Amino acid sequence: MASIVKRGTGYSVVYRYEDELGQSKQKWKKCFTYKEAQKVKADIEHGLTAGTFVAPASQTVQEFLEDFVSLYGEQKWGVSMYTSSCGLINNYINPIIGHLNVQDITSRTVDKYIQTLRKTPAVSTRTHRATTKFLTDTNVEKIIKLLRCAFKQAVRWELIAKNPFENAVLPRTRYKKRDIWDADTIRKALDACDNTRLYLAMNLAFACSLRMGEILGLTWDNVHISDADIAADDAWIYVDKEVARATQKAIDAIGEKDIYHIFEPVMKNTATRIVLKRPKTESSIRKIWLPKTLAYILRKWQQSQAEIIEFLGDEYQNFNLVIAQDNGRPVDQRMIEKDFNQLKTTAGLPNVVFHSLRHSSTTYKLKLNHGDLKATQGDTGHAEVDMITRIYAHILDEDRKINAQKFESSFYSNPDLRNVRAPADPQPTIDVALLIQQLQNSPALANTLAALLPRTR
Repeated sequence: MASIVKRGTGYSVVYRYEDELGQSKQKWKKCFTYKEAQKVKADIEHGLTAGTFVAPASQTVQEFLEDFVSLYGEQKWGVSMYTSSCGLINNYINPIIGHLNVQDITSRTVDKYIQTLRKTPAVSTRTHRATTKFLTDTNVEKIIKLLRCAFKQAVRWELIAKNPFENAVLPRTRYKKRDIWDADTIRKALDACDNTRLYLAMNLAFACSLRMGEILGLTWDNVHISDADIAADDAWIYVDKEVARATQKAIDAIGEKDIYHIFEPVMKNTATRIVLKRPKTESSIRKIWLPKTLAYILRKWQQSQAEIIEFLGDEYQNFNLVIAQDNGRPVDQRMIEKDFNQLKTTAGLPNVVFHSLRHSSTTYKLKLNHGDLKATQGDTGHAEVDMITRIYAHILDEDRKINAQKFESSFYSNPDLRNVRAPADPQPTIDVALLIQQLQNSPALANTLAALLPRTR
């Protein structure tokens, strides 16, 4: 039914099959080793016998991904996911393996592709500047995860028999300790900040563990800071929206699903739009209680914003946003980042990104609540608790050290525990000759020592 033919340094499996029109076709399947060729031959013959054989298709990876995005992505993704996935496809998939036929992608091809990705320069776009020279292992993992999903659909659509990305060996991603500010540095930064909008954004990031998009998407109807709320220590905010930037192509493809508002761009020819949308995950929708001081900061900000609205009248574009420009329009993330970078420079602060304030918040709360993961997760909106344990393991290790100390004092302090004792401190030794010499040289010291020694009868 199938045969193995040696060709140069490799091998090919030759077999015949009937295409979808019932016509007999011959196919040569290239393999690199004889052992691989034997396995391919056995799989083909088993498929032909069992009736599960999938006829080869001439569709390339690029052509297939166009169908995948159209048939799957437009139904399952939001605008942010659509924008980022299309970016990965256009920048890192099509240029490298887009020309290959779907059925020519094997596990070996996948392994070589991963090696290539790790040596691929990171791509900068108009809205995102690459911060590393080469693609990070985290982004390699995102690409393979996307292709794993795509080729799962290829199996479902009967284009291929099995998913070559299913068991891909990914580079080991190590979560390194993030550069963050401690509480004292954040207090210093706030004291030095004279930009009221940035001041409020920093407080929301640190006290409430908010992401940038959540800060910019917070609306006044979700802020509860009445006198009664504050007096009862029950002031809170509700996070159910975020501001994001998406391509017009993504909005056209996805529609306005989960989008509350599309803000008109200032420049008409721009390819992207700022949108107010539902958060990506359900866990991101959450209630967060406010410290009293932050509640009063919000009230003061609300009063100053009301004065601006009254002064501008109809010229103020009121979208009910807490963080807004002077004319009411949404604040772009790059505006906050620019103001934050300027603050770091003028105040001589360590170089961290704005998002690190959220990590500072998580770290600080884990210390305050002695590692209460569920309480911390409720504020941060992480989808899984293990995301916190991976990223903030060094904080939890400090509490584990304290646990060992408490264990020592509460359990091993029992005097009857097999008579185990900690070694006694070594007794100090006295240099007698040196002491005598010092006494001879100092009669006053000798008289003082004589007065302290007990008298003998």
